[in-house]
Amino acid sequence: MTTIPSSSATSSQGRADSSQLITLTASKSTSNLALRWVTAFLPTLERAFSTSTGTITGILGLAELGGLTTPLLGKTLDRGRHRLVFVISLLLVTISSVIALGGSIVTFAIAMAFLIVGVSNLTVAGLAFIGDRVSYSSRGRAIGIFETSWALSLLVGAPFLAFLIDRYGWRSAYIALAVLTAIAALATMRALPAPDVHERSTKSSILGGLPRNAWPPLIASAGVAGAGISVFVVIGAWLSDDFGLSVTGLGAIATGMGAAELASSSSVALLADRLGIRRSVALGGLLLGIGLLVIALSRSSVAVALIGLLILVVGFEYGFVSSLSLMSEAAPDARGTALAVGNALGTITRASLIVLSGQCYERFGILGTTVVSAAALTVAGIALTIDRRRPVGQ
Repeated sequence: MTTIPSSSATSSQGRADSSQLITLTASKSTSNLALRWVTAFLPTLERAFSTSTGTITGILGLAELGGLTTPLLGKTLDRGRHRLVFVISLLLVTISSVIALGGSIVTFAIAMAFLIVGVSNLTVAGLAFIGDRVSYSSRGRAIGIFETSWALSLLVGAPFLAFLIDRYGWRSAYIALAVLTAIAALATMRALPAPDVHERSTKSSILGGLPRNAWPPLIASAGVAGAGISVFVVIGAWLSDDFGLSVTGLGAIATGMGAAELASSSSVALLADRLGIRRSVALGGLLLGIGLLVIALSRSSVAVALIGLLILVVGFEYGFVSSLSLMSEAAPDARGTALAVGNALGTITRASLIVLSGQCYERFGILGTTVVSAAALTVAGIALTIDRRRPVGQ
């Protein structure tokens, strides 16, 4: 069986083999689909719950605060209990889909809270598992593969859910997601090893114990994430409002986004380790900024709008996935805690910007959203510049 090489510092903790990485990636794809279809098919849910874009984006923003639970499990991950956290998190995603079948805006809000807690914690658990078993010089490849799950969720899942919604209504999407994530939980339980807790360090506290120079990469990653989500959260509404795209059209656009993201995250797996992680984050941010500019100038041209969206998606995916490798080495002696705190920081950023972006979109259209995104990207650039002083070989 092929293995992903581990660093000397973590060789005693085991090695991540390719089948484990594939299982993690496939399982995360199901949870990402449960998360991403909501924004991709936002008009469908607006009609289902008889509500507005602002209300749904407000719920999404508040639900993002569920990511603040990740620091509570940082020490658990530092003890090597990645499988436990990952499986329980997948089951929370399953539960969220069942709750959403209630069909009201209240049950939707509760479902989103469960969903974000699950997705946030399984993402951190997967990254910590890889970080503990793969050397930094090869980590861009491993995390790049793991994060293809973000793209695969739309590329494979969006047309599937669009078909179900057209034939059987919006509830069919939630039923399918509940089944898929439950199967993923069982597969992960079988694939990942049980922890050897006696070999794990437990020195870090929930929020403390991180060196000062660990914070810039965490802030840079949060900024890039915020810059992307600011636009993604209103894509469905924007394309429907400004260009009149139907559910089928939105499904096609979501599939195209998934293809672009897959190409971009695959490029991280192929290029980031050779180009350098910091340079990769900077390159992704530059492309994201160009995409924002093109979107802002698109006006009534759907072709220009889609070109800008494509550039933005490619830049975001490449920059954000690269930033995860940077974040995974922010504090090697407390990796689980650093990743958990970094996710919580990203949660606060995303939650704030989702709400702000939705409100700005309702008042100023897509131009308001691009301003919000550009501000987050600027913060990420400043943090990345500061991080250049950190003595890590990337």
